[in-house]
Amino acid sequence: MTKSKIYKFSGVLLLLCIIGGGIWYWQLPNRHKAIIKTTFLLRTGLVHNQWVVDNSQQEYKMISPTFYIDGIYKSMEGPKSSNYIQLSQDSTLLWITGFHVKALDSKTRKQISNDFICHTNIDFNDIKYFSNFNLENRIGLQYPRMTSLSHGFENFSFPAGYGVPMKGNDLLYVTTESLNHNQPDASYFIKHEVKIDYLKKKTAIKPLMCRTVFIMLPYNKSDPFKGPTDPGKDYCIPVETKNHSYEDAKGNMMSGHWVIPVGKHTYSSSIDSQLQISDSLRLHAAATHVHPFATSITVFDKTTNTAIFKCNIQNHKDRIGIDKIDAFSSEAGIWLYKDHHYDLIQEVDNTSKIPQDMMGSMFLFFYDRELDGILQKSI
Repeated sequence: MTKSKIYKFSGVLLLLCIIGGGIWYWQLPNRHKAIIKTTFLLRTGLVHNQWVVDNSQQEYKMISPTFYIDGIYKSMEGPKSSNYIQLSQDSTLLWITGFHVKALDSKTRKQISNDFICHTNIDFNDIKYFSNFNLENRIGLQYPRMTSLSHGFENFSFPAGYGVPMKGNDLLYVTTESLNHNQPDASYFIKHEVKIDYLKKKTAIKPLMCRTVFIMLPYNKSDPFKGPTDPGKDYCIPVETKNHSYEDAKGNMMSGHWVIPVGKHTYSSSIDSQLQISDSLRLHAAATHVHPFATSITVFDKTTNTAIFKCNIQNHKDRIGIDKIDAFSSEAGIWLYKDHHYDLIQEVDNTSKIPQDMMGSMFLFFYDRELDGILQKSI
């Protein structure tokens, strides 16, 4: 075969690969397109691709790599980046007291609309974390997420005198994701600035532990995307079945990420198994994560038929998005009991003309009496 034929064959093959790759790419869901696009931009260095860290006293500040916003990215679809961090280089006991995130213009580093913030997750290594405090019996009982910030809930601090203890050289895994609900013709380069507040004290702070609770709704595993659903079976339509999909003890499929129709609706599910209350617990703080069109979310005591607390949610009036999500913070705390049953109840009002995706979750922080005893002995 002559060189010219080899070149022609190679050119045709390359063209077919490009066409095939293009067809494959455009058939992907929006979130998978964002992953491919962001990976390409970061690895080629076409945008700033490094985390910038400033660990000053009592504040760990990080600025993400650059995210390119080039169209609509609904919740959990946008460009994102992750980073492992250590609050210090030694095993000094530190107390985490707050979390913050804001969106920045990539060039000027000036703050821009928080409408470009989807969520920021703070995860920890539960094996190392609990082993450091001789609490190995807690390993693997819950997903090791310390908390999450999201659109409408960009700042969160614990009540005075409380914090999450952590050895300074333990690893935290920070993931921050971008968002754009309203500008289809967008072309922006943005960053996220993430801050973690911490203190270095040995006394006068009480330890908190986190329990994650979220709404799970059943769906028809043989035909999950068929709608409308049968009201008698209380099925939901999951956004997808690969992520946020769970199987209960009876083999029923449950989704923590579902589709809401137009109008007002109420969703609820039991959170008893997620709370894992083996004795009474005193609740001191709660961080909430929901999607636009949620109007409230409540931790409800079914045994006493009363609300433990209710977070009201203010949505934008002129566009899709959330202005504010109420936080729960209390020095006195509220008791939850082993022999009570609890639900998470979410109200939504889909004022758009099309179905929308929804989630409802909370990170509940309880006084950790067992860990407090361990820490007091070490002082």
